[in-house]
Amino acid sequence: MTTIIEERSTYLPDADATAEAGARLAPGLAGGMVVTLSGELGAGKTTLVRGMLRRLGWDGPVKSPTYALVEHYTFSSLYFYHFDFYRFNSADEWDASGFAEYFHPGAICVIEWPERVAVRLPRVDLALLLDTSGARRALRLVAQTAAGSACLAAFVPPSR
Repeated sequence: MTTIIEERSTYLPDADATAEAGARLAPGLAGGMVVTLSGELGAGKTTLVRGMLRRLGWDGPVKSPTYALVEHYTFSSLYFYHFDFYRFNSADEWDASGFAEYFHPGAICVIEWPERVAVRLPRVDLALLLDTSGARRALRLVAQTAAGSACLAAFVPPSR
């Protein structure tokens, strides 16, 4: 059962706003955190991650990990792993992947298509849900741990 400590929602009118939302989350991210990203194909999941990485200081390319399954970005004191399990047909593929070792206190793990491996994942700190079913893209942020709640506290409104 998922415990919801805190929840917020915001609307994202375009790709720039989606990247900005990722940048607003970045200051609250810390080693050991697990963040999931749910949404349909093309919803903006990788754009959100790109915003996180840019705010953390990454200036290189940010690719969708759809084909590689994971893209890693190393900072001086932190590993940032961006997973995409869209191509997994069952959670059993997790066991053969070796990805469990990526989840450690010195790493932030951000996961696209978490529902494909949900039974294998460690406890999720923050669940991000991009909904494009309405006229506007909505981002729902759900803190499931104290670390996730602290991340939401850093999610300050944009300055306009």
